[in-house]
Amino acid sequence: MKAQDVMTSNPACCNPSSTVQEAALLMVDNDCGQIPVVDDSGALVGVVTDRDIACRCVAKGNSSDQRVEEVMTSSPVTVTADASVDECCTKMEDNQVRRLPVVDDEGKCCGIVAQADIARSAAAQETGDLVREVSEASSEPASAGCCESPKASAFTRKKRTGRS
Repeated sequence: MKAQDVMTSNPACCNPSSTVQEAALLMVDNDCGQIPVVDDSGALVGVVTDRDIACRCVAKGNSSDQRVEEVMTSSPVTVTADASVDECCTKMEDNQVRRLPVVDDEGKCCGIVAQADIARSAAAQETGDLVREVSEASSEPASAGCCESPKASAFTRKKRTGRS
């Protein structure tokens, strides 16, 4: 089975100059947690996730008028439509991501493969393995570091322990 067999085709996209609020509304309207960010030619330049918005905008007290390009994840991990579902799982596991944009030969976004898409088509064991691997704590520091600022760490430590 290939990515094109399980992906959501023609996902809602935004551009780098869209506002965070516009991206969030697309997520609500399309019942999803990631919006591909494309340039004027449709080429994928990044993705913005609900987590990006929470960590890089809301948690910092920024306005929802902030531009997507300021909070998006640039250079996302991608697959092509002819990638196998096994390859998709491997990329998700290796990069600890729950969604992969699917790009065509020109680098234009033509779909998204999500864990849920794989879960609907894979055996229960494969689905469990994928979720476990993607959710496993990494020994590497967070690549985006979006929620690991010293201020956030002190805040969460105080909330957990009652002291800073």
